Amino acid sequence: MKKIPENYKIVLPPDRIQTRVRELGVKISEDLRGQSPIVVGVLKGACIFLADLVRAMEVPVEIDFAQISSYGDETRSTGRIKVLKDISTPIAGRHVLVVEDIIDTGRTLHYYLSELQLRNPASLRLAALINKPERQEYTPTIDYLGFTIDSGFLVGYGLDFAGMWRDLPGVYEVVEGQPKGHSPKARGHE
Repeated sequence: MKKIPENYKIVLPPDRIQTRVRELGVKISEDLRGQSPIVVGVLKGACIFLADLVRAMEVPVEIDFAQISSYGDETRSTGRIKVLKDISTPIAGRHVLVVEDIIDTGRTLHYYLSELQLRNPASLRLAALINKPERQEYTPTIDYLGFTIDSGFLVGYGLDFAGMWRDLPGVYEVVEGQPKGHSPKARGHE
């Protein structure tokens, strides 16, 4: 079992996350019955949520990934959005489900959803593990939401601190300081 830093407080235990992911998979399957959606994971944070979510879905899916950044080497968003990796699957006329780990400011997601909409999908839906409204500048329509958490810097289940702790099975809040050996240049969540 992984050792959790003492300054990390559990916010979402693994069993609660898995129960909610299964519920979301059932709902998505009902809504997309008879379809074969393209599921787009927003890297890197959504990879763990996406893997569990598609296994909980009962419809056949294609999976693709996008990586978008507004951080560069900064600790805060620069406001300049850059698509580092775009999907390679054509989406015109297809049902698309974008999977995101956390919606914080919403800026990056707003930009990318607008870009995808220009490609004429049959539908464009959003699944997010966590909605964090405290800093939102753009509030997207979240079709499938895991949890709303009001504040705090979160790690685990795909969420990172300086590239680390994505592999924790639950979601934790960093309550003070940082773990030893980690760079102070940890980026926030977009």
